[in-house]
This record gives sequence, structure tokens and C-alpha cells, in this order.
Amino acid sequence: MTAKTPVDLWFDPFCPYAWVTSRWLLEVEKVRPIEIRWHIMSLTVLNEDKDVDSGYRARIARSIELVRILAAAGQKDGEAAVGRLYTEFGTRLHNEGRNRQPELLRELAEEALTAAGLDTALADAMTSTAYDQAVRASHHEGVSLVGDDVGTPIVRVGGHAFFGPVITAIPRGEEAGRLWDGVLLVTGFEDFFELKRTRTKRPSFG
Repeated sequence: MTAKTPVDLWFDPFCPYAWVTSRWLLEVEKVRPIEIRWHIMSLTVLNEDKDVDSGYRARIARSIELVRILAAAGQKDGEAAVGRLYTEFGTRLHNEGRNRQPELLRELAEEALTAAGLDTALADAMTSTAYDQAVRASHHEGVSLVGDDVGTPIVRVGGHAFFGPVITAIPRGEEAGRLWDGVLLVTGFEDFFELKRTRTKRPSFG
């Protein structure tokens, strides 16, 4: 049996680009010998000392609440539970477009916890600071690998870590594998730092 390569993913559940990247990695798991390990980061923490657009800051103001629940789930039920719960959060926030209903965030969280087979009482973490230290520790672990001038997602493979890739659609099957092969190729070169073009499409989650 081929040994699987651990792939560490840091994400904030509110980020649509992290969501697309995470679904791509699940596709890669089907065609390449990798195993995803799930880690939280926070857009709230990332931007707390930055001069960002007030509209954007308002949109992410409550994102830490779901990150706290993920931290609580990880401590109680382990890393696999974080991955399951992220899938349920992301499906509701992005596929179902419920990320613009902050007043219903508690309801969304309890639905997601139930769907992931987890205790709905974990939703209490969203308004508690008890898990903030764990959130910050995980966040800073990811950011320390790539530097401050990044966002979410962050991916680590072996001794290499990088922000992204930022993609707007989810490659499937061997196409997902070929993109993975290319990402490994360029990020494995220690003097490679950036390859970018202006985004002309919004994220698609189908």
C-alpha cells in the first residue's frame, strides 16, 4: 500500500476561496495518495490590526464565532470532527448562500453540528472566549509558515507551505490531480514565491 502524504490545511469557514481549495483537496485525495489534516485560522485575527475596508471588516466580524466552534469540536472529538464540521459549515455558508444571515448563525451552527454527528451544545462556544487561545495558536502556526502577507487558505506539504492556491472552481478527477502535481512542482522550488493574475470570476461551488 502506498503511504499517504500528510497535507495540512488552515482555513476560515467564512472564506469562499478556502472552501473551493478544500473541496479541490478532497478531490485530490481520490486520485493521489494524500491525507488532509484540518487546522483552523481566523479572518478576524488576521485582519484585527490591518487597515481594511469597513464593509469587509463588517462581513468578517462574526467569522470567529464558527472558528471557535471548530476549535471546541477539535478538542472534544478530534481533528476528523473538524473536517466533518467544516464540510457542514461550508455547505450552508457557501453552497446554500447563508453567509449573509448573521442573525441566524446560531441556527446554522446547530444544524451543521447535528449533520456532522456532534453535540449541538458545542454551539455555545461561538460567544465564549474560552477557545480564543486555541484559535490564535492554530492561526499563528499556519501564518508563521508563510508570512503575514497572506490570507486563507494555507497549505503545508512536507517542508513546504504556501498560501492558496486561489481557484474559483473545483477541479474534479484527474484534473484535480494534475493541478496538485503542478502546485507541488512549483512550491517545491525554494526560490519560487509568487505567480498571480487578476481574478475575473467569482467562486463557484458546484
